[in-house]
Amino acid sequence: MKILKGVFDFYLDASIHVAFAVLALMRVTTLSLNIPPDLHLSWFLFFGTIICYNFVKYGVEAKKYVLVANRYHKNIQFFSFISAAFMLYHAYFLSHEVWIAIAVLALVSGLYTLPVLPRSKNLRSWGGFKIFIVALVWTGATVLLPVLSQDYELSWNVQIVSLQRFIFVLVLLIPFEIRDLQYDDPELKTLPQRFGVSNTKVFGFFLVLLFFFITFFKDEISVTDLVSKGVLFLVLCSLLKATKRNQAAYFSSFWVEAIPVGWYLILLVVGLF
Repeated sequence: MKILKGVFDFYLDASIHVAFAVLALMRVTTLSLNIPPDLHLSWFLFFGTIICYNFVKYGVEAKKYVLVANRYHKNIQFFSFISAAFMLYHAYFLSHEVWIAIAVLALVSGLYTLPVLPRSKNLRSWGGFKIFIVALVWTGATVLLPVLSQDYELSWNVQIVSLQRFIFVLVLLIPFEIRDLQYDDPELKTLPQRFGVSNTKVFGFFLVLLFFFITFFKDEISVTDLVSKGVLFLVLCSLLKATKRNQAAYFSSFWVEAIPVGWYLILLVVGLF
């Protein structure tokens, strides 16, 4: 049992779980827009997510990322280097347009993490902007990149899917914001710090409503899309209702991050009927 828990914790701590969430959202995009998935892009972002998230969690300072003393973190570092090799292999097959978009997203991610701004440590330290920046990057990675990889036009439906994805990620970030309330620096001015837990959850419920009803603005609405969004509406509302400051160990790190995978599975199941 102890071994299984160790493997499970490594799965979470090494950002493999969040990488599957990104991969699932990319597949949600291809299914929603009826475009073929780019396997090289999929695996590029899967392994790239592992590297980026591990860097943010364990190596904001380059010295810490290279000179690791803790054995457990060394294993994560080694796994990140292996992931980098796979990422570089798949990167070779990406198109020029995709690379331009990746460069922009990488720049935003870098500004979010690294201390390059004159009066702020990074974009992450900008009061209240943290979750919006993360949602923007996730939207670009899981919607814009799959669209560009297939030379698909940036149609009205793509814009609707992008807006919904942005809102969806914002909702998923709220439990993390509430969980980290006791650890975050007051200077971050996160939503719970500014408006309190209850008001932040009310904002989340409003976002869930917006997420669902925006579906009706699409040019074409499939039964599969409508049913999956209806199920997600219930899941996200239940998630926000269950969110509290003192969370169970794996509430956010596993269950919240598993929702994108659940969305993908719902689409697959509903699509069979």
